[in-house]
Amino acid sequence: MATSLIRKLFFAGIHFCLICTVNSIHAQEILEIYPGKIPGATVAASNATNDTKYPGLIRHSVIPTVEVFLPAKDKANGTAVLICPGGGYSVIVYEGEGISTAKRFAENGIAAFVLKYRLPNDSFSVDKSVAPLQDAQQAIKYIRENAGKWNVDIHKVGVVGFSAGGHLASTLATHFNKSYIDNPKKTNLRPDFQVLVYPVITMQENLTHKDSRKKLLGAEPSKEKVDLFSNELQISDSTPPAYLTHTADDNVVDVDNSINYFEALRKMKIAVEMHIYPKGGHGFIFRQPGWMDTLLLWMKNNKWLN
Repeated sequence: MATSLIRKLFFAGIHFCLICTVNSIHAQEILEIYPGKIPGATVAASNATNDTKYPGLIRHSVIPTVEVFLPAKDKANGTAVLICPGGGYSVIVYEGEGISTAKRFAENGIAAFVLKYRLPNDSFSVDKSVAPLQDAQQAIKYIRENAGKWNVDIHKVGVVGFSAGGHLASTLATHFNKSYIDNPKKTNLRPDFQVLVYPVITMQENLTHKDSRKKLLGAEPSKEKVDLFSNELQISDSTPPAYLTHTADDNVVDVDNSINYFEALRKMKIAVEMHIYPKGGHGFIFRQPGWMDTLLLWMKNNKWLN
């Protein structure tokens, strides 16, 4: 994601947070998701300094965590979401796309877990292209294996992703048959539903968000790797149901990412709903705080929201 866009998202996120109604939803805890060694981490990663969190953004991430936002007990309905904020695989738009969204879900009875995934970095990962996916798989495994602690139904755990985080979320939703992590209990790694907000879907040269592709796959990736991480090519009849939203005038991540994914899902007879706004640009959620209303209706219609 270009520096100018990151700056815009940062200030938009701060503005959004300031105008939101103050509520009583706060993070209950921040948890490291790996009980031992982080898979694929290098010696340099183990010696790295603590992650640095700027206001609204995370620029340096080598220790994956989830930040937990639980609904009030009288509102909880058993559904949970793993939230993957975006940032072009260069930063994580943690406050505006992660925490603000998590609070809204919790207000509606849904447990929310904001994922701080590893940003792809050759210095810290043996294979930087799989590091974010490993963290997403570990996070959904962690949520399901500790579901009783949070009153979560293991059959109602979905994933939500924004921009490059939407690529990560759709990767989790299309690559669950292969475990990139240790999974001795054979815990289900498939999300029960996927919510993708102005997502990067493809890594194909003609449509991808080039900065995200370069950060994740490197400057000259092989065709095999490009195809593997082009998630419109990885859909099967067991891919989870999807909700997509984008704007037609997005000049950072082309709306055809969502449209092509929608068509691929539809042709495989996967339940999918899509909302395309005519205007709003990339990061439109910061300018349209009511964007979640249709999402929550979709969740209610599919019995993930009581």
